[in-house]
Amino acid sequence: MINENFIKDTDDDDVEGYIKIDRYNPELISSLSTHYHEILKELGENPEREGLLKTPERIAKAMLYLTQGYDLDAKAIMASAVFKEDYSQMVIVKDIEVYSMCEHHMLPFFGKAHVAYIPNGHVVGLSKIPRIVDVFARRLQVQERLTNDIRDCIQDALDPLGVGVVIECRHLCMSMRGVQKQNSVTTTSAFTGEFLKEKTRTEFLNLISAKLG
Repeated sequence: MINENFIKDTDDDDVEGYIKIDRYNPELISSLSTHYHEILKELGENPEREGLLKTPERIAKAMLYLTQGYDLDAKAIMASAVFKEDYSQMVIVKDIEVYSMCEHHMLPFFGKAHVAYIPNGHVVGLSKIPRIVDVFARRLQVQERLTNDIRDCIQDALDPLGVGVVIECRHLCMSMRGVQKQNSVTTTSAFTGEFLKEKTRTEFLNLISAKLG
């Protein structure tokens, strides 16, 4: 994946005054590019034509980026910003953007995550919650497991009184192929502790549905 054996990538789509630099393992890029080159041929394309010359390498880099969560430790990210705090009310971070890849067809699914916990003597820096959502989303996933992964990570790292996670996503494996239902949304939820109680869970669901202002 992306590690200390780096090459710099300055994509040919860069615009003047801005250079996007990504760092990748060159051996992995080479290996994946070779496979994607062969896949293009098997699909009936000509990978030597101008528009596809760099496509195998671009796909390889894109896939490494989209699966970088395998190289990241969500619990370590959480542990880096845990603080003692005398606060025992619900903490919610909602409308967190989610972009992931379905492991069944390797097509994207995307939407929003809503995450809450009730502290038990410790809180975590708010930015860490979207970070761990990304860590687990940047892997081949199913939405059900992604929901549980986020819940379990927060529960293990903070030992709070409860955790609640709701994810709402559209799946391209449903809208581009198969049943081709473009407007369907899949909702999953996972709870621990106090969120298993109807009153707490209802408060959480009401709060993530509410609009500010």
